[in-house]
Amino acid sequence: MIRIEELTKVFGNHTVLNAVGAHVERGERVAVIGPSGSGKSTLLRCTNMLETPTSGRIIFEGIDLTAKGVDIDNLRRRMGMVFQHFHLFPHLTTMQNITLGPVKLKKMPKAEAEERAMALLERVGLPEKAKQYPGQLSGGQKQRIAIVRALAMEPDVMLFDEPTSALDPEMVGEVLDVIRGLARQGMTMMIVTHEMSFAREVADRVMFMVDGEVAEEGTAGEIFETPESRRLQDFLRRVS
Repeated sequence: MIRIEELTKVFGNHTVLNAVGAHVERGERVAVIGPSGSGKSTLLRCTNMLETPTSGRIIFEGIDLTAKGVDIDNLRRRMGMVFQHFHLFPHLTTMQNITLGPVKLKKMPKAEAEERAMALLERVGLPEKAKQYPGQLSGGQKQRIAIVRALAMEPDVMLFDEPTSALDPEMVGEVLDVIRGLARQGMTMMIVTHEMSFAREVADRVMFMVDGEVAEEGTAGEIFETPESRRLQDFLRRVS
């Protein structure tokens, strides 16, 4: 579904991504781990072109996102993105936040969008929050609604950029439970996370990034049980 080739991103004199290659198959869950500043979030943001690569190619469902003339906005609708911070519109209710994209971008009838939104809110255990505003919600509730907002666009793949890093510890579990549910249902996902036990449980494959490069890659069992490099061994020792 996604193929990343020789992806490089430079900010000023700093190379954040250095000729990274990666791929995500349909139905696969790929976790991206590594120390802070290793380029994980930049890789994710380049994947759906929120950051423009300095060089390299990103092929999504057979289309090169880096090619001239490509309708990025249309393709981005098929990539759900969930950020560290929720980015909900504070002046809109939960229902309005969720239905805005389907109604405005996909031209979905409002009643249909609201029906789908309620079904998704039921799925994450928050139907009673439909008429509330973000300011009335906890951090964990906001993040679950941010996930619902992305799902409402019926994406082919979900990209998660450290979805629990801005949450209080007691709220982390409720968000991870939603992502676990998506994994069980076969959603294609690319997840940048610091939650090692979660990555080990959910991911089919794990990429370990250091200094803008993929230093090691393998199944969750290979990465967490038999890490090859000293750098990965040291990292896992520190975060476990």
